Amino acid sequence: MIKLLNIGLTPYAQALAKQEEVHQGVLAGEEDTLIICEHSHVYTFGKRANKNNLLINPDFLKSINAEVHETERGGDITYHGPGQLVGYPIINLRKHGIGVKKYVETIELSIIKALATLGITAYQIDGLTGIWVGEDKEVKRKIGAIGIRVRNGVSMHGFALNVSTDLTYFNHIVPCGITDKAVTSIEQERTGVSLADFSNAFEQHFNHEWQKALAL
Repeated sequence: MIKLLNIGLTPYAQALAKQEEVHQGVLAGEEDTLIICEHSHVYTFGKRANKNNLLINPDFLKSINAEVHETERGGDITYHGPGQLVGYPIINLRKHGIGVKKYVETIELSIIKALATLGITAYQIDGLTGIWVGEDKEVKRKIGAIGIRVRNGVSMHGFALNVSTDLTYFNHIVPCGITDKAVTSIEQERTGVSLADFSNAFEQHFNHEWQKALAL
């Protein structure tokens, strides 16, 4: 089992500091840990992000109470805010002999299965990271983003899943650098699901899928 650490609504910089602290502990032999939280309004850039995908200026950022942070994760720009479940698995992949590809697949599959238990059919799209919903003839809608980093064999960063997120904040960016898709949330797709509902479902499926990965 992976240790769960729920730090609640936490500014991005504080959560990053907690990640660093836990990362050092896991590297030193402490338990693998899944940090669960929400963030105050923030836009984060991945390592190779196009800065032009942030469409607003500093004054407008201030008016909507949002911050900007550059990160070491993969991916482009994304948004985090209240009503969005963010998960940071801090896992010693090297010790377990798990490759990055298998690790990311485990996160993706856990999110998809957790959504299925809540009545939402989600999937992956070849060539695009993240979790998507939408029927064949509909515009595909991104419900979850994934961006990780592995440092010294231990994972950092992770996923963000829109539950009751204020989706208007995505209007101010080109989410993940993708221009021909939309963004959605659990609340938009199916009412009556709380952040705690999804969190509990994800934790259950992630532990299960991780144990399956270790058994291979």
